[in-house]
Amino acid sequence: MTEIPAAQFDRKMLEALVCPQTHGLLTYDADRQELISKAAHLAFPIRDGIPVLLIDEARPLD
Repeated sequence: MTEIPAAQFDRKMLEALVCPQTHGLLTYDADRQELISKAAHLAFPIRDGIPVLLIDEARPLD
Protein backbone atom coordinates (compact mmCIF):
# COMPACT_ATOMS: atom_id res chain seq x y z
CA MET A 1 0.00 0.00 0.00
CA THR A 2 1.37 3.44 -0.95
CA GLU A 3 1.11 6.28 1.54
CA ILE A 4 -0.03 9.63 0.24
CA PRO A 5 2.07 12.46 1.69
CA ALA A 6 0.29 15.26 3.51
CA ALA A 7 -0.35 18.35 1.42
CA GLN A 8 2.41 20.89 1.74
CA PHE A 9 1.86 24.57 2.43
CA ASP A 10 3.11 26.79 -0.39
CA ARG A 11 5.36 29.36 1.28
CA LYS A 12 4.78 31.77 -1.63
CA MET A 13 1.25 32.27 -0.28
CA LEU A 14 2.76 34.16 2.68
CA GLU A 15 3.32 37.12 0.36
CA ALA A 16 -0.43 37.46 -0.15
CA LEU A 17 -1.80 36.43 3.26
CA VAL A 18 -2.29 38.70 6.25
CA CYS A 19 -3.69 38.24 9.74
CA PRO A 20 -7.48 38.60 9.61
CA GLN A 21 -7.49 40.50 12.91
CA THR A 22 -4.57 42.92 12.58
CA HIS A 23 -3.92 42.79 8.81
CA GLY A 24 -0.27 42.32 9.79
CA LEU A 25 2.37 39.86 8.66
CA LEU A 26 2.19 36.14 9.29
CA THR A 27 5.10 33.77 9.79
CA TYR A 28 5.12 30.07 8.96
CA ASP A 29 5.80 27.45 11.63
CA ALA A 30 6.55 24.30 9.64
CA ASP A 31 6.82 22.03 12.71
CA ARG A 32 3.33 22.88 13.97
CA GLN A 33 1.82 23.57 10.53
CA GLU A 34 0.55 26.99 11.61
CA LEU A 35 0.70 30.60 10.51
CA ILE A 36 1.69 32.87 13.38
CA SER A 37 0.46 36.41 13.95
CA LYS A 38 2.78 37.92 16.53
CA ALA A 39 0.73 41.14 16.62
CA ALA A 40 -2.51 39.31 17.45
CA HIS A 41 -0.80 36.58 19.53
CA LEU A 42 -2.63 33.92 17.49
CA ALA A 43 -1.64 30.79 15.58
CA PHE A 44 -3.79 29.82 12.60
CA PRO A 45 -3.85 26.13 11.60
CA ILE A 46 -2.90 24.80 8.18
CA ARG A 47 -5.03 21.82 7.23
CA ASP A 48 -4.24 19.74 4.16
CA GLY A 49 -1.98 22.54 2.93
CA ILE A 50 -4.71 25.19 3.27
CA PRO A 51 -4.43 27.98 5.86
CA VAL A 52 -7.54 28.39 8.00
CA LEU A 53 -7.58 32.13 8.68
CA LEU A 54 -10.64 32.19 10.91
CA ILE A 55 -10.20 33.87 14.27
CA ASP A 56 -12.51 31.28 15.86
CA GLU A 57 -10.15 28.51 14.66
CA ALA A 58 -6.96 30.21 15.87
CA ARG A 59 -4.99 29.09 18.88
CA PRO A 60 -3.92 31.77 21.37
CA LEU A 61 -0.15 32.05 21.83
CA ASP A 62 1.33 31.94 25.30
